[in-house]
Amino acid sequence: MKFHPCKSRYFFIKRVGGAMNINTNWYVITGGPSSSKTKIIEYLAFLGYPVIPEVARVLIDIEKSKGKTTGEIRSNEAEFQKRVLQMKIRVENIMPAEQTTFFERGIPDSIAYYEICGENQSPVIEASRKRKYKGVFLLEQLPFEKDYARIENEQLAQNLNRLLYEAYSSLEYNIIHVPLKPIEERAQFILNKIGER
Repeated sequence: MKFHPCKSRYFFIKRVGGAMNINTNWYVITGGPSSSKTKIIEYLAFLGYPVIPEVARVLIDIEKSKGKTTGEIRSNEAEFQKRVLQMKIRVENIMPAEQTTFFERGIPDSIAYYEICGENQSPVIEASRKRKYKGVFLLEQLPFEKDYARIENEQLAQNLNRLLYEAYSSLEYNIIHVPLKPIEERAQFILNKIGER
């Protein structure tokens, strides 16, 4: 996957789509690959909180159940990311806005992935402005590790972390950085910040 440098530096994001339409009680847990998003989401689910797992992994698992390899599923990364975005939108359309829910990645994550693919980000920005998350947590990355769903390398993972920060910042979110700690302590850090524990 080739990294496409950002030409716009996201200055146009604030001009696309207007104000946020719906306030929610949703929290996004995001970060580049190898930041323990999935493990934290699983731990929050264990504690009884409603969670939405990473859509891209759900899509990969669905396609792998049909006998496809990760390479086949992500052979056209731009089309793969478009499918991910549409699934994210469908999920948010049916989720109750008033329910406290943790999302493993939000719609604005797709802004970063669209940029990497060299795609027009305007549709993602418009979708990102339909609902306002109550909070965004950006996880500090661990040393990069490959797994069954990843095609990124270490450099791209670091670039993604920066692009994710820029995407949410340009949408005027106050991003909370989550430091490197054991899973239980990181989850507790998040819960403390939102006043749950």
